[in-house]
Amino acid sequence: MANQGLIFIPDISGFSRFVNETEIEHSRLIIQELLETLINANHIGLEVSEVEGDAILFYRFGDPPALEEVYRQVESMFTSFHRNLQVYDIRKYCQCDACIASAALTLKVITHYGEFTGYSVKTFNKLIGRDVIVAHELLKNDIEQHEYWLVTSSLAPTGAPAAPAAWLRWSAGAKQTGAGEIAFHYAQLGPLREAVPSQPLVKGELKPGSRVLAATREYPADVISLFHATGDFGNRARWMDGVVSVDQVDHLLPRVGMRGRCLMRNGEARTYTSSYYEWNPARIEFRETEDGRSDVTRYLLESLDAGRSRLTVERYVTGGPGAEISFRLLRRREAVRSLERSLDNLEPFVGELRRRGEAAAAGEDACFPDDRGVVGT
Repeated sequence: MANQGLIFIPDISGFSRFVNETEIEHSRLIIQELLETLINANHIGLEVSEVEGDAILFYRFGDPPALEEVYRQVESMFTSFHRNLQVYDIRKYCQCDACIASAALTLKVITHYGEFTGYSVKTFNKLIGRDVIVAHELLKNDIEQHEYWLVTSSLAPTGAPAAPAAWLRWSAGAKQTGAGEIAFHYAQLGPLREAVPSQPLVKGELKPGSRVLAATREYPADVISLFHATGDFGNRARWMDGVVSVDQVDHLLPRVGMRGRCLMRNGEARTYTSSYYEWNPARIEFRETEDGRSDVTRYLLESLDAGRSRLTVERYVTGGPGAEISFRLLRRREAVRSLERSLDNLEPFVGELRRRGEAAAAGEDACFPDDRGVVGT
């Protein structure tokens, strides 16, 4: 038996092509994160029927919702989507084409009310009905811009609906579908995107006097391979002394603000947070803090010549004179030894990454910094 309800489809667009498989993988991860953001921004009881590539088919059975309620849901998803993109754009580690292009991704939302029903295949709930087809056909239309909210006449049957926000301006349109001509109104969402507040980042200065240890080592690898080895939390068990495995990395792609928990050989668990990142063609710097401690670890990577790079690791204690004295008396000796062991372990791993990169891309890895600047907290 047919039921009536709301069909709500947010659709992402903007990626055009990808140079290599790595960039395809990063685009997939970016889209995955954005789709999860949209699902998390659902606050009117929408159900997910399925994820359709770059779009989500939401639905809710029942009477037609008030347009104000639908608008608030559109606003919530749209602003969450662009807030996520903005934060990733200024905090990302990776500078491949896919990660750079993510800032230009767009979102449109199709809303339609009609008849449809559901059926189950194992654990999946699917929708079937003429109006489900109509809603999908409306994704292809003559609207030139790529960020808008489309409302069919089934939700606004008396002509141009009242604007649920002062800035919103309606335009009329129609689409010939398999069910006949469907009239709709649409509003550009550009002003809503411009209203998303910026997310400034603060560098945070390190006082020279608070540096409690430092070590430098040169490696036969380009600075990008060295950064891949050291900057990715997922690689820590391959070289960092005492780390058995890494879990609970809270972002699909590395960025300032990401957290990773290292499980240590002695049974401890240490959680690190990325706090700063800066790049130029010959120099990369990033920093990390450890939960529960006032330590800041600064990694400085410098390109030398003929595929060689220098890594400098420095530890700062930011908790004041008492914390510095405690570190020097109780922890410094073992910290120095552990760091030296880590730097020894790093050399074969960096060589492995270098050989892998040379085999895959003639010595170039497009998935790391190539032309951008500074991020930090």
